[in-house]
Amino acid sequence: MDQGAVDTTAGRGSAPPASSASLGGEASARIQPPRKRRRTLALDLTLLGIVGILLIAATAAAVGAIQKEFYSPTAFVERYLDMLADGSAAEALTVPGVMVESAELDAAGLPATADEALLRAAALAPLDDTRVVSEEADGEITRVTVEYVAGGYDGRTTFEVERDGSIGLAPTWRFATSPLAVMNLVVKGSMVFSVNGFEIDKRQVSVDGADAEPLDPLPLLVFSPGLYSVAVDTAISATPGVAVLSDSPFRAFPVEIQAEATDEFVAVVQQEVEEFLTQCATQEVLQPTGCPFGYTVQDRIDSLPKWSIAQHPAVAVTPEGDGWSIVPSEAVAHIEVDIQSLFDGSISHVSEDVPFTVSGQITVQPDGRASIVVTGPEAP
Repeated sequence: MDQGAVDTTAGRGSAPPASSASLGGEASARIQPPRKRRRTLALDLTLLGIVGILLIAATAAAVGAIQKEFYSPTAFVERYLDMLADGSAAEALTVPGVMVESAELDAAGLPATADEALLRAAALAPLDDTRVVSEEADGEITRVTVEYVAGGYDGRTTFEVERDGSIGLAPTWRFATSPLAVMNLVVKGSMVFSVNGFEIDKRQVSVDGADAEPLDPLPLLVFSPGLYSVAVDTAISATPGVAVLSDSPFRAFPVEIQAEATDEFVAVVQQEVEEFLTQCATQEVLQPTGCPFGYTVQDRIDSLPKWSIAQHPAVAVTPEGDGWSIVPSEAVAHIEVDIQSLFDGSISHVSEDVPFTVSGQITVQPDGRASIVVTGPEAP
């Protein structure tokens, strides 16, 4: 029994090694999956790296596109043009580099006293179809060229832009040369005029104020680009006006207009001249004082002369200097007088037409009234 037990135990202990081989196979089976997972992980990491690179590239491209769209010199100029097109003059003046000091104007050879009266929405003309046609870098300066339609006229302007710092990673810009310009305006024949419908009195914008000389140029700051139509439309004088395109930043350009007398003004002068001549005709003398006609005799008069105006002049008014003049025109007075001969004492009656020429000067007073002085060759 004991031997059998021993044998039995020994028999169990000497079991076939197939069990060991089997265990070895199971161990090998358990090792293979981790190798496969390592290969899968490497592939995943590679794919993630590629995706990361693509995301970085896409982000960089997006940032570049955003900067070009919103933070480039072109975008900066486009925003300025949009403000002018919208009539937002006050907002356009806040754009970096637009407003200038008197010292900057003087340094550029421009009038340091240029007035800002036209830098307002009421003096802006329509600005349409604005488009940037080129952007060229030249060192620290970028030149942006634009085309547009200003008040119905095609225009082209080049702006100079430079860096003005940054907001985070986004660059900011300013005008290296102000887009403002100076219009040196001379208006003849009127102290009042309008620019794009905005009315101005010379005395309001001149540095001399109420003492402004009528023919002195008025330096006025204007936006570029912009169309500026200057006209006169008063009871005394008027002009169809002249339109000038401001398309060169920080430059001065001259504008001169000559107003012509209105029909209403000429009619007033005609009436004043006729009343003046009629008053002259009431003087019972051969040479009415201060009048453009008279009569000369060698003998003695025997009755008081009686004058009348047989033909009034057809008055025409023309600009002259800072005022107006009456164009010399023909008229006829008539005299009735008795003349006594110094030779024989005989008396003869004279009834004669006396031709004469009327001219004169007209000065428009500050309050708008016209002072008319009628003259002529026979006037003392």
